[in-house]
Amino acid sequence: MQNTERAKSKNLKVLKKTFSYLKPYKLKLISAGFALIITAAITLGLGQGLRHLVDSGFSAKKESELAFAVMIIVFVGILLAVGTYIRHYLISWIGERVSSDIRMDVFGHIIYLHPGFFELNSPGEIQSRITTDTTLLQTVIGSSLSIALRNLLMFIGGILFLFLTNVKLTVIVLVSVPFIVFPILYYGKKVRNLSRLTQDKIAGVGTYVSEALLNIKILQSFHHQDEDKRRFAMTVEDAFIVSVSRIKQRSLLIASVILFILVGISFMLWIGGRDVIAGKITGGELVAFSFYAIMVANSVGAFSEVLGDLQRAAGATERLMELLISEPEIKDPVEPISIQSSLKAEIEFTDLSFSYPSRPERRAVDRVNLIIPELKTTALVGPSGGGKSTIFELILRFYDPTEGKIQLGGILLNRFATKDLRSMIGFVPQQPILFSGTLAENIAYAKPEATFDEIKRAAENAYITEFLHQLPDGYHTNLGHLGTRLSGGQKQRIAIARAILKNPKILLLDEATSALDSESEDIVKRALQNLMSDRTTIMIAHRLSTVLNADQIVVIRDGKIEAIGKHEELLRTNALYERLASLQFQTEIV
Repeated sequence: MQNTERAKSKNLKVLKKTFSYLKPYKLKLISAGFALIITAAITLGLGQGLRHLVDSGFSAKKESELAFAVMIIVFVGILLAVGTYIRHYLISWIGERVSSDIRMDVFGHIIYLHPGFFELNSPGEIQSRITTDTTLLQTVIGSSLSIALRNLLMFIGGILFLFLTNVKLTVIVLVSVPFIVFPILYYGKKVRNLSRLTQDKIAGVGTYVSEALLNIKILQSFHHQDEDKRRFAMTVEDAFIVSVSRIKQRSLLIASVILFILVGISFMLWIGGRDVIAGKITGGELVAFSFYAIMVANSVGAFSEVLGDLQRAAGATERLMELLISEPEIKDPVEPISIQSSLKAEIEFTDLSFSYPSRPERRAVDRVNLIIPELKTTALVGPSGGGKSTIFELILRFYDPTEGKIQLGGILLNRFATKDLRSMIGFVPQQPILFSGTLAENIAYAKPEATFDEIKRAAENAYITEFLHQLPDGYHTNLGHLGTRLSGGQKQRIAIARAILKNPKILLLDEATSALDSESEDIVKRALQNLMSDRTTIMIAHRLSTVLNADQIVVIRDGKIEAIGKHEELLRTNALYERLASLQFQTEIV
């Protein structure tokens, strides 16, 4: 019941949003509509051509009349072909264009949503909505909608010509219409509900494939192929069962419509044939009437076909619009404060607490008070899950604090525009993420407008030149999906090169040397040391070598600060730090 109410409440918004995408293409839409009306009128005119062919050609037994009637039909056929081409091209173009516009809008919208949104919505499902659902919309706008409008004109025009041709036979045809409409309404509702469910199941299939292929090395390292095949088969089978149910209901709909149409037309031909034999109407009139009756019947039958597409597209539209109307929780202030070059790069936490949206009952950060001094290095250490990475996410304003505040240079973070705030922060994650593209493009991700010389200097400072000769095309080598052609240490150096290229005031280093071997670590540490010398740096540390020279070390456990000090001081005064030093830092305490 809740799902139904939710769907109904959004229908008007969905339709309004969809129609708004057609507005920029009014001229093409009007042209397509004009071509549609012309072709419908020409098609309806064929009935009169057939009537003339039979009565004046066949019945009159005049070759000249026959030739004239045939010439008219050929000419009408040429006009119909030209008009159909124009209509089909314009409508298909609009369908493809609108589908592309919606894809761009949805993607452009979701990449600004806060990370918490993706905790509750699977990226694989979102991907399915952007690809599969927009394809359904393209089918409807570029084909089904045109067919529906064409058949509506055919139905109205056909009924009009039926009355002009023979009123008695028209009444017989109209009596059969309710029998055709009833199955459309009855089975149509079932098809609509199953269509929405089918889309959800297909999205689930896409999600499973995406997760499996993204983590293919883990999957294979645990030899999980057989289990994943079994689970995927179950997921596909669920989608198949729902699809079969939808197909069954739609097939019953089509079969019922065809049955009632043929029965109605057969009865009409029997009555009309008797009138021809009795001389009440001519053979041409019966042929023309049959033509219009079949046209009307086909129009009604086509609606049953189009209805299924429209219902599937309605579910797809709803799913897409759910993404478009999702509001980002992290919003820029109405009047943001511009970041001046003189802004002090000092960060202060005051009574800071935070819980993730997916885990509101647990505080990831609990009443933290801390000052990150400008142009100094602060190391965050502690057990995993203690809140260190959460502090990074709060500084980057991926989330806002649940309680308390964060200030940069004495100004609350939420007073800055997120673009300005993040432009002065460089982030090097523990697990570097690369994108499909070349080495140069991946380095320039931090500064798309960077010149090639700037990219080269950043690469040299991150010691990427040490392995550059291994790449067949140097800086122009395509690194593959997620950089699969590189080792972990090579990926890390590219992530560091990004930070160097960005030249930020604040550096966030999530154990930036953890993926490197000893020799590479020593090289990259020197590069980082040069980079950190005149910047505010915060690092998450799991190795002793990275914290020895920190200006302050912050020990964090269960979201709370347990101690603050330098290495030697904490070894003497804090039991947790001493234990971490001996276990995680892998050193002997003297």
